[in-house]
Amino acid sequence: MTSMQTEPDTDADQIRQAVDACLESFLDRRQLPSNLDEAVRYALLGPGKRARPRLALAWCRALGGSDDDSLPGGGAVEMIHAFSLVHDDLPALDNDDLRRGRATTHIRFGEAMALLAGDALMSLAFEIARECSEPDRVVRELATACTEMIAGQVLDTLGGEGDRPWAQADPLDRLRRVHRGKTGALIRASCRIGAICAGVADDSAELRAATDFADAIGLMFQIVDDLLDEEQSAEHVGKATGKDREAGKLTYPGVVGIEPARDEVRRLKEQALRSLESLGPKTEPLREICHTLSVRTR
Repeated sequence: MTSMQTEPDTDADQIRQAVDACLESFLDRRQLPSNLDEAVRYALLGPGKRARPRLALAWCRALGGSDDDSLPGGGAVEMIHAFSLVHDDLPALDNDDLRRGRATTHIRFGEAMALLAGDALMSLAFEIARECSEPDRVVRELATACTEMIAGQVLDTLGGEGDRPWAQADPLDRLRRVHRGKTGALIRASCRIGAICAGVADDSAELRAATDFADAIGLMFQIVDDLLDEEQSAEHVGKATGKDREAGKLTYPGVVGIEPARDEVRRLKEQALRSLESLGPKTEPLREICHTLSVRTR
């Protein structure tokens, strides 16, 4: 897939700076042991899109909330995401040496510290989530998403061991279930947390719209990832490519083919955009994020 030529995204840069400042301030106050602190910051604050916190802030803004309301929640989701990447890269799982163009955490700090840094990132996420404008609801969303993400990783990496219905399920249904968990759960939490921090009710149309948007772009995001794994070089993407195919894992291009996978990206993008139609012009940044995620090349 090729990216469109666009102007530099200054809003994304500003959000990344705000998120990183929030996380750095929290870690400064937390005063972890110096070697753990170094590993946690390496895993959390290195190169990356900060797509999940950006979604949280964009939803909060679109529904009338402030960045101060949602920054801790967006930061909490980024911590859970970082923890998942640290553990996913370990030799017992994907055994990757490269992440975002540099050494993975266990290569840089050793396996023991990588395990503990990942553990710390998970627990720290719930600590910082308590600083949101709606702490109890945000913690509930985060806990649910974290469990769903781990379940998705298990199905992706180990399969449904002893689960006969899973083994007999249609490959595309299995693939969607994996993607809804391992990637979609945190994207769903990001959007819902942003909406919750704006003060909307659990049964509101606004929260339903955030959920529908998230479910569409969450699956879209992972299909794009699958396409990048097939079509881009490790040097361009910043991590090893082709490993899912070599490991025999289910991917969208592997199950339906390259062009049908691209068609599904386009369909999901349109579905996500339709979910925003009733919310007015303040959702324009969300439309831009949706487009950016659909055409990204790394």
